[in-house]
Amino acid sequence: MKARPVDNPPNPWASTAVEYLDEIPPAKLEVWEDHSRQVLSHNDSPDVGFDWSVNPYRGCLHACAYCYARPTHQYLDFGAGTDFETKLVMKPRAAELLRDAFERPSWKGETVVFSGVTDCYQPLEASMRLTRACLEVCAEYKNPVGIVTKGVLIERDLDVLQRLSRDARLWVSISLPFHHADIARAMEPYAASPQRRLLAIRRLADAGIDVAISFAPIIPGLNDEDIHRVLTAAKEAGARRAHYTLVRLPGPVKEVFEERLRARLPLRAERVLHRIRETRGGELSDSRFKHRMRGEGLYAQTIHRLFETTARRVGLRTSYITEPAPDTFQRPPRKPPPSPQLSLF
Repeated sequence: MKARPVDNPPNPWASTAVEYLDEIPPAKLEVWEDHSRQVLSHNDSPDVGFDWSVNPYRGCLHACAYCYARPTHQYLDFGAGTDFETKLVMKPRAAELLRDAFERPSWKGETVVFSGVTDCYQPLEASMRLTRACLEVCAEYKNPVGIVTKGVLIERDLDVLQRLSRDARLWVSISLPFHHADIARAMEPYAASPQRRLLAIRRLADAGIDVAISFAPIIPGLNDEDIHRVLTAAKEAGARRAHYTLVRLPGPVKEVFEERLRARLPLRAERVLHRIRETRGGELSDSRFKHRMRGEGLYAQTIHRLFETTARRVGLRTSYITEPAPDTFQRPPRKPPPSPQLSLF
């Protein structure tokens, strides 16, 4: 990994896609290049409903206080706090590496999810266009795709998303865990507002895209009271399915989350921390498989019942897409090399 050899990193706001971005973060931005030899990551967690993912970026400018991916930045010798938000890593050869993976005989056309870790439509994508380039490769090979994002920049790519929806299988899950814009801004300061994300759901649905609402994460004592309003609004916007995860705060995320919570929402901090511990056996996090996404105890069970009941009442399915994707994968024919040009001179 190395820093980009430029005086200034790519400017996400000097772009034709600037209309999709709400607010410019005040902090200085650094962009680093990751020259990994592979871009597909295999997931073996029983809590995750997919096997393969692509992460064009590491770190995230959305700066969500609760982001479970923050500790991954420490593997790069960066910090999990402001470094995660301002020292971003991009994979410039992502589309090329994805094409290479699809050309391997071992690849059978499994669903590829963008992104398993940090948001593939964070603001840097406006200028780098790595996610779009990867999606174009998926469309070329008719490979099934899933997308999880809170970035409304996804609207820019409706053309390629419609191709994927027509020729393979595509599902999109828009992360929308808050109803109140001020609370959302406190916890996820540079993500699009809740109302703007609802508009993105509507535009995707109107374009014929299978779109879901991801109420992720539910933060006990803070946004569990928003479940009915968010699910109702998402259904009215065109979402077909709904799912949730309970907030989990692994490693240094606990400190980042608590510091932000006490600084931005001081009157609610103690109640929220108490409620989280109530769903995590007295701790702020639980890394055990089959527990980390849902929690345990009476309060966690109450949240689960409330979510399931509300979703059914408003007409949203709560199951993930678990059936195998249709076998649409097809390698395009190789183009023959250009014929040598003969010359009489």
